[in-house]
Amino acid sequence: MLRLLIPIALLAVALLAIVGAERPAPRADFTLINRGDVTTLDFQQMSWNQDLRVARLIGEGLVANDVFSHDYTIVPAVAERFEISPDGRTYTFHLRDARWSDGHPVEPRDFLYAWMRALLPDVAADYSGFVQHIKGGRAFSAWRTLALADFARAHPGESDPAAARELWDQTRKAFADLVSIRTPDSRTIVVELERPTPFFLDMVAFPGFFPVREDVVRRYELLDPATGRIKWNAAWTKPPNLVTNGPFEVESWKFKRDLRLQRNPYYWNPSVVSIDSISIPSVEDSVSSVMAFETGAADWVSDVLAPFRAELVARKRAFYAEHRAEYEKLKAQGLDPIEIDRRLPPDPRNNIHVFPAFGTYFWNFNCSRTLPDGRANPLADPRVRRALALATDKRAIAEGIRRVGEQPAATLIPPSSIGNYRSPAGLGFDPDKARELLAEAGYPGGKGFITLDLLITKDGGHELVAQTLAKDWERILGINTTITVQEIKVFRERLKNKNYMTARASWFGDYGDPTSFLDVSRTDDGNNDRAYSNPRFDALLEKAAKETDPDARLRSLEEAERILVEDDLPFLPILFYVNMYLFDATKLTGISSHPRGAQLLYRVDLFNDGKGTDKPLALPPRKPGEHPHQTHDGEPGS
Repeated sequence: MLRLLIPIALLAVALLAIVGAERPAPRADFTLINRGDVTTLDFQQMSWNQDLRVARLIGEGLVANDVFSHDYTIVPAVAERFEISPDGRTYTFHLRDARWSDGHPVEPRDFLYAWMRALLPDVAADYSGFVQHIKGGRAFSAWRTLALADFARAHPGESDPAAARELWDQTRKAFADLVSIRTPDSRTIVVELERPTPFFLDMVAFPGFFPVREDVVRRYELLDPATGRIKWNAAWTKPPNLVTNGPFEVESWKFKRDLRLQRNPYYWNPSVVSIDSISIPSVEDSVSSVMAFETGAADWVSDVLAPFRAELVARKRAFYAEHRAEYEKLKAQGLDPIEIDRRLPPDPRNNIHVFPAFGTYFWNFNCSRTLPDGRANPLADPRVRRALALATDKRAIAEGIRRVGEQPAATLIPPSSIGNYRSPAGLGFDPDKARELLAEAGYPGGKGFITLDLLITKDGGHELVAQTLAKDWERILGINTTITVQEIKVFRERLKNKNYMTARASWFGDYGDPTSFLDVSRTDDGNNDRAYSNPRFDALLEKAAKETDPDARLRSLEEAERILVEDDLPFLPILFYVNMYLFDATKLTGISSHPRGAQLLYRVDLFNDGKGTDKPLALPPRKPGEHPHQTHDGEPGS
């Protein structure tokens, strides 16, 4: 390993300069590398993991997930208690005496304002579908969309500030009239759902449901007199303007440099917070991220993406082999893998941690009829998409390129990750069938097929995967390809604008239900970057939403996934992820190995030099018979 790191030692020096330059404050209690820069601290506009990690540090919803329980138990948060009506449609939340970082009380109106923003088409929130489970939520979004269209028709090319303000006032009233949320007093929120939704509390724990202070945000509202749309200057998310209700507040945020957090003195539950400060330096380079840990500049690396990460995993396996008897004894006790690592002899090889993840790596296909340049899009034909899938050797990618224990994927939802849900078979590797389908679609031997562009970002080893896909598709199907590398911000914009042909992608389940994966392909879902639409698929999701029999509901969802992965292929599943972290388990506690991966990093503690806790936080022992995908096998790559 030393030979691997010596040639890049200079990068460590550069990283240390990033971490320490021009910062008068002392080293933070906890420093983490958060896979790229934070893009937004607006809860209603978040969708990427690095943003969501910070959201759970600075914000808090009515309820939260216990990441140290096997079933991700819902626990009270800002709501000290809640009740659910017998028909499963009405939720009553009773707020505790929680406060914002400026000392103001957290009130029901803070949640209502945030949820209204999430429903506005103006915001274009990826997770607006979560809030649309509230009765009237979808109707309100549709009302606002129609009202904006009417405004544009009534004021073509004109600016009318008075009319725009009137429309905004009408919008506020429409939210109150259409959306079934009541606040009978200053500490109670009553929410009525369109229909019983067993995973609703799981969604309420998600950052898109976190509260926002209207009096702070309103100062940065920008009403466009030409379109009637409302926008917000992002300055409200920057210190010192931003107020937070979570365990931490933002001390400073220097874009592409670092984000620094300090403890929120008004957080209602200070006993769970063991540290006073957190530093999140901006480190785009995956090798520098590892070097930050190796040199002591960082305590935790959230996503290990360095090109030599397979070697790190191989070294961990060798370490386990050397301590096989002790490892097997600890494993037989059903201990959490982090706790196993903590009890094994100290060794730098033991600092890489790999766990099954509730996530899938895939490639998006743009299903639009035409491409942005006006050309007909061959990917609009599902036969072409199926051909590309059948011509992809996924096992070669998982075992030959990635080499960290990820399993080839034929489905979107990781199999056996959701109780009683039976995954479809999906498509395998079948070059002959692939060629047959492409010829059937009108492109025998790839003749007449336009050059297929593969859009990627430079991190995460996507280039090697793209090269493998390109070789498979050129060799088997005769399709010419190009690979385009984009900076992450441009990449995201191109996906949202459907300005691509095929692009790398991934999805991690946000709650423990098949719809957490399936909804992203619904026609009107904010995360549907593929322009995919199938009325039969949408109808199955709607049928499942109305179904009261749990087994019948799952059967509808199984058929919906079968359409995605066997018939329509709006995306190409490649492999099922593992979570890969870098930290010293003998010094750091509070990291969860749960597949869901939503860390509550305010729970971490470092106890080197005799300081800190001696009670490690980890998942409890596995119960007999529990499935390893849900309870994590201790060995990397299993």
